[in-house]
Amino acid sequence: MRVSYFILIILLLGCNNPANKNRINRKEVVSRHNIVSEKFSKRSPAQVGNGEIAFGVDITGLQTFVPFNTLSQWGWHSDPVPEGVDISNFKGQQVLHNGRMVTYPLRNEETEEQKVITEWLVGNPHRINLARIAFSLLGAEGKEVAMTDLQNCLQEVDLWSGIISSYFEIDDIPVQVYTACHPDRDLIAVTVESPLIDLKRLAVKITFPGASAHNSRKGNYIGIWDEPDRHATTYSGTKQKVIFTRELDQEKYYSALSWDTPCIFSEAEDNPHTYRLTPEGNKMAFTCEFSPKQIQEKPVTAKEGLSASRKAWKQFWESGAAVDLSESEDERWFELERRIVLSRYLMKANESGSLPPQESGLVNNNGWYGRFHFEMIWWHLAHWALWDNQELADKSLGIYQDFLETARLRAKSEGFQGTKWPKCTAYNNVEWPGVAHAFLIWQQPHPIYFAEMEYRQKPNRETLEKWREVVFSTAEFLASFAYYHPEKDEYVLGPPIVPVSENTPYAETFNPTFELGYWRYGLKVAKEWYNRLNIDVPTKIDSVYHQLSPYPVEDSLYVLYEGIPDMWTKYTFEHPAIIGIYGMLPGDDVDKVILEKTFDKILSTWNFKRIWGWDFPMLAMTAARLGRPELAVDLLLHDNYIFDEHGLAYGEGSPYPYFPSNGGLLTAIAMMAEGWDDSGDATAPGFPKNGSWKIKYEQFHKIP
Repeated sequence: MRVSYFILIILLLGCNNPANKNRINRKEVVSRHNIVSEKFSKRSPAQVGNGEIAFGVDITGLQTFVPFNTLSQWGWHSDPVPEGVDISNFKGQQVLHNGRMVTYPLRNEETEEQKVITEWLVGNPHRINLARIAFSLLGAEGKEVAMTDLQNCLQEVDLWSGIISSYFEIDDIPVQVYTACHPDRDLIAVTVESPLIDLKRLAVKITFPGASAHNSRKGNYIGIWDEPDRHATTYSGTKQKVIFTRELDQEKYYSALSWDTPCIFSEAEDNPHTYRLTPEGNKMAFTCEFSPKQIQEKPVTAKEGLSASRKAWKQFWESGAAVDLSESEDERWFELERRIVLSRYLMKANESGSLPPQESGLVNNNGWYGRFHFEMIWWHLAHWALWDNQELADKSLGIYQDFLETARLRAKSEGFQGTKWPKCTAYNNVEWPGVAHAFLIWQQPHPIYFAEMEYRQKPNRETLEKWREVVFSTAEFLASFAYYHPEKDEYVLGPPIVPVSENTPYAETFNPTFELGYWRYGLKVAKEWYNRLNIDVPTKIDSVYHQLSPYPVEDSLYVLYEGIPDMWTKYTFEHPAIIGIYGMLPGDDVDKVILEKTFDKILSTWNFKRIWGWDFPMLAMTAARLGRPELAVDLLLHDNYIFDEHGLAYGEGSPYPYFPSNGGLLTAIAMMAEGWDDSGDATAPGFPKNGSWKIKYEQFHKIP
């Protein structure tokens, strides 16, 4: 009787969730968006990855004709410091802030030493390409074939298994390749089957590149291949395994090449950092593992690597949230669902590792030396919690605890209380000199938002203790940074400030709208955390929260910052972040009438060819909150919000690829499906109710 009672309770609880009435066939949803390619792309790689490492391949299944990258979370290099220079002597520059001079990390070229230090800090450390693994393919006459010699190319990325199948022919002779990444080790597994092997016309080459700040700043292909004397490769081996030791100046890493089928290992004659693996028979199976430490684990066979990939990706797709748009009448459903599924794959492969992601994930370095932006962490990672994959965000959100003490030192050095988080850095929490890096502030409330998202799912003492120091010290900075303006009887922000849009004079930017909204939200949530822990809210935090300046309004419209000249003729490009106060944020103290007028003004005047990918989901989230779901969908399918064949996103005004676009899409979809705190119990409140869209979804969490 008791068993029957509990079964009844479970069934009744399940019926309360509309998504449980008809479970989604997840494999069907995912597999209909498998990536099928028949042509080479020099820009867009197919990828396998586990969040800690990713391996980009061309249509051969390796990096044969296009030198795509092998990037990791741990693979970094720094150029040698010039002799006689001490990097710790960096002085920055002093800037007036609220009546006092504050030293900020700005470029300093007052002396030759400061100029050298500045340039070194800008470029170091930088993320490196670990290796290139490619086929050596010979034609009938014994010469290397060209890309154009391949026939009947067909590549499929099987999303459900994380395995890339690549088929091609040379002189009508077939080659079948399978490529995968091990889920728990930084290891690439490859199997090859072809008569070319028995004909001695197929081998594999692994080449290790050098690195420098100049080379690693920006580019589809990272690595220095023509300066062999600038780095070192040594190896030791057994019958079926070779361990490489790589040295790039003071940095060192390791790679293990193992083979399961008969092969001959040799050094290449033309390059001291290139090695060949020549198979025998008609099959080949090998793995290549990378590590910052000596590799002592038991070798994994290629078969085991592929099997582990199948198991792990199946577990991923069966966990977390899911959405099925296939019953919609709007013909755009397939493209929107494709973007969603491919974004889930890419974010797992590139952005579920131990560090916050860079803008281009583990595809390339697209402008910032492979370093990550703290203000963009929200757009990279917020979706994980909403899609019920909090554990995948946890891996890198630990950065806030790791950086806590150095962030305290940064705040103290600038005369503030609490912790000041960096703008753009690597694993070492050293800011590199620049105006935006010195004065951008909208990254500061992020950890409070992340803490609250976790608490909403795990409302217990453990969560409170985990985040308490980060939340409290962040709130202390928010209150300390705001200063009292006696004439206004308000607490104000700036100047100097670089706002979200990064397109206004920092010395004139005062009370920017989005930052006021985020300060308001961050302080409100921090106050709740003090109450949950039965701790009195500090007077300064309470005072700043209650007396923070209202949002600046001109002509019944919200504007970028208080007193801005020529708002609607000069500044209608870059991020339209004004609107984020009621979209990304829940809209504390927002006048909805003014907000909607401002939203319409942005839609009619903004240059949508000069904005970034995450701006579209930000606008869609505002449209959803305003009860305009048709517009929300339109924005997620905007002409300048582009997802290529592999799901890599870009736009006319942003670099390639740009992963905040993918993360933003997933965040917006979660919100439009599950809703937000004020959306009530409506089903899929962010999608149109005109009959053209039918949404099946499950396991999402509401956004605040």
